[in-house]
Amino acid sequence: MKNQHSKLTAEEIVSRYSAMIYRLAYARLCNKYDAEDITQEVLLKFIRADKSFNDEEHCKAWLLTVTVNTIKSFVTSAYNRHRDDLEKADNISCEMDEHSDIIDAVAKLSDKYRTVIHLFYFEELSVKQISAITGSTEGTVKSQLSRGREQLKKILEEGQYV
Repeated sequence: MKNQHSKLTAEEIVSRYSAMIYRLAYARLCNKYDAEDITQEVLLKFIRADKSFNDEEHCKAWLLTVTVNTIKSFVTSAYNRHRDDLEKADNISCEMDEHSDIIDAVAKLSDKYRTVIHLFYFEELSVKQISAITGSTEGTVKSQLSRGREQLKKILEEGQYV
């Protein structure tokens, strides 16, 4: 692997970033098996790309961008479109290891808000970083964050979490 600056091995990348990739995939897909598949696919893409990065933040941004794009491809794939409706219905309520009301509420957000909310709050990325990762303008990301927060607030109030 040609990671010149930080000289991280593939094993170190997997160790440091697989949980982050998994969380993002799971937040978007609400299915642990699909999230595991996405995680594996992203890490394989990383290894095959044999890229050199300026620093660890650049590496992390690349991984998040590839994760978002891999998820988009998966969601629009023929396989996913033709899955059994009962299987999809079973996956509506996410069950993460760190089960919480907030995670459940985020899982109920519309798809377009779930990704930006996850990146902003769980991965602690800036609007600018999210914009670069998702390919959206900063204004769009700000709007999605605002609308996502409103939707999240309603979900939490309806569930009497607050």
